[in-house]
Amino acid sequence: MDAGADAVYTGLKDFSARAKAKNFSLSELRKITHYAQSKGRKLYVTLNTLVKERELPQLVETLSALEEIGVDALILQDLAVMRLARDHFPGLELHASTQMTVHNVAGVKMLERMGFTRAVLARELSLVEIAEIRRQTSMELEHFIHGALCFSFSGQCYFSSFLGGHSGNRGRCAQPCRRQHRHRQQQGYYFSTNDLSAIDLLPELQEAGVISLKIEGRMKSAEYVHNVISAYRQVLDAPPAGRKEAIQRGKQLLKTSFGRQPTRGFLPGGQPTDIAIPSIKGATGRYLGDVERERNGAISFKTGDQLRVGDRLRIQPKTDRAGTAFTIRELRLGQRTVKQASGGAFVTVPSTFKNQFKRGDGIFKVSSSQAFTLSDAACKRRLSQVKPPPQAVDLSLTVSAEEIQIVATAGSKQLQRSYPIDSYPATGKGLSQQILQDIFAVTADEPFRLKKLRCGALPAIMIPPKRLKEIRRAFYATLRQEQQQQSQPDRQARLKKAHQALLAPAPPRSGKRQLCVQIQSLREQRILQDPAVERILVPLSAQNMQAAVRIRKGRQQIVWDLPFILFDHDWNDYRGAIRQLVQSGFRNFRLGNLGHFPLFDGLDDVSLHSSFRLFSLNSQALSAWGELGIREAELYIEDDRDNLREVLARDCGVTTALTTYGSTPLITSRIPIKSVRSDAPVVSDRGDAYRVTQRQGLSWLRSETDFSFLANLNELESFGCHHFIIDLSHLGPFTQRGRLVLDAAKRGLDPPEVSKFNYEMGLE
Repeated sequence: MDAGADAVYTGLKDFSARAKAKNFSLSELRKITHYAQSKGRKLYVTLNTLVKERELPQLVETLSALEEIGVDALILQDLAVMRLARDHFPGLELHASTQMTVHNVAGVKMLERMGFTRAVLARELSLVEIAEIRRQTSMELEHFIHGALCFSFSGQCYFSSFLGGHSGNRGRCAQPCRRQHRHRQQQGYYFSTNDLSAIDLLPELQEAGVISLKIEGRMKSAEYVHNVISAYRQVLDAPPAGRKEAIQRGKQLLKTSFGRQPTRGFLPGGQPTDIAIPSIKGATGRYLGDVERERNGAISFKTGDQLRVGDRLRIQPKTDRAGTAFTIRELRLGQRTVKQASGGAFVTVPSTFKNQFKRGDGIFKVSSSQAFTLSDAACKRRLSQVKPPPQAVDLSLTVSAEEIQIVATAGSKQLQRSYPIDSYPATGKGLSQQILQDIFAVTADEPFRLKKLRCGALPAIMIPPKRLKEIRRAFYATLRQEQQQQSQPDRQARLKKAHQALLAPAPPRSGKRQLCVQIQSLREQRILQDPAVERILVPLSAQNMQAAVRIRKGRQQIVWDLPFILFDHDWNDYRGAIRQLVQSGFRNFRLGNLGHFPLFDGLDDVSLHSSFRLFSLNSQALSAWGELGIREAELYIEDDRDNLREVLARDCGVTTALTTYGSTPLITSRIPIKSVRSDAPVVSDRGDAYRVTQRQGLSWLRSETDFSFLANLNELESFGCHHFIIDLSHLGPFTQRGRLVLDAAKRGLDPPEVSKFNYEMGLE
């Protein structure tokens, strides 16, 4: 805020997508909120992770506390947060996180229907695409302009989770995309993006309709945040004639922020060539060089930038191990100990980390000795002096010769009081609205500020100022006491009602087991001849649409799977295709994004299914999808045994399904990977193998190891789930492996060489 931010977003200890950040307690957040609002700024709280079933009571308590604190908005991903806030804590404004993957007009319109006031758009959009969204919607639009980028569409990456249960959608991403991988014999950082920097596109962003410019910095140093905010503030505040010069100054300041190499990402349009460069290491900080010699913890290298005692370095190995950071306490040039060294010098830096660094490890400067600093103690002293912002009050006064009647309106509450007065006829200038305004504008130590004062015709009288001040003090004190007495019981009543709205466990649902096989082409529909297969799931594509014309029987057994990324230039084509299919007798469709729902406006007698990409990790989210028209909701692909049992123990009013075999889409991206082909795997330094495919303008990274819960079907049925999806779209149902998987499903076994994903080890 000191650097010029108009609003700040931050996380709590729980439910934050930056779980590794320090984050704040509720008591700290209260002080920070009051501080921000006293400065005319805003404070947004990120509850932008997926919530497990047993965490819902804690979520209710958190929402109640945040409403009472008066934060300016919540940024959320999970519809459980939306549903509970909407139904029980209406004082909370809702912003849709970029984790919701909203990337088209229809998605924003859907958010409008659901009661959101702002959409944080997907970072894969161009200025032209953003402008089209602005043209057709009225919602506030927010977009990232600076900071780290995900290779995948936000909210749609399962890479970290698949490797070890550390889900990005639970705030615990281990960033395997930043590691070095091998394709054929070529090493590279294929999935590591550079940092977004749109400082020279600010006028274009504003013209496109973006009203909130978002800077990512919750895992960054204070120095980084201060420098970045200062740079953008200079450009925003510069007059048009001085903007070019301000941009140049800003870019110089950004060079000191220790971020990655800059890219403007997708904003200019077209395919960016600088967003991910395999030869560039994906670590933050200014790259100085590689370790050339190590001896007893002292590293020697040729530094690419000036170094000073007090600078902080991070040594980053090529493996997936985390880097090691330390502050330079001693700096040597040859045998001389110095305070600083210029770029290009061969230096030696001792450390206490013996036998930890190796020749070839990368060296990054992550902060300087001249860093912007404000200690925790200094921050707390500043916050301790802040009082809660006063509440705006409107007063309506009716005055007679015997009494004053006051009606106060503060928020949704009203208070009326009458006070006797001793008055006498005015011989000169009598009582006026201005006199009353001046008297009642002084609220002293009471937590109010006079916003408006109205009064009717005033009698020609005089009232002693002392009596008016006594009335003012008494009235504001009564107003405060009434508010305190009313607010606590009201808050407790709504909190109790919210807890009661959480679903209690119920007996498991009974039902018949149904297997749905996901295939790639309708030419494989004869798999429906297998008596164990109830339905097939096929992608809604032009090729399958052509094949659909020839289908005469079994149309109710086909579920059409919509592509979850559907940019505006294709949206109307899919809308037409859906209507054509409905007219031909097809009724079942699987949705994977909020932007899919408006495709079905005006269509009756259709059955909508949600895919795992519409997150369902708890009963409140499932209930929310049911309210939006979903009949069958797919449970979350990252989920584990314990949470599945908890969720399925609740009757949410919708049928549930679960994908029990498949190839995990670890990454889905709009970023092209030109140097990688699908005919050879990408291999990590741990030996894990992945395949990259690129089609329809998207890149997909999948593990060569499929996951399987087929051995757990009986257990899942005992929990209450009876509809299971077997994804063979990457194998084909009639290949040797495809037949093996189907046979394993019938026998209740896992086929060989599979992963259990998070089912057994747990989702963090």
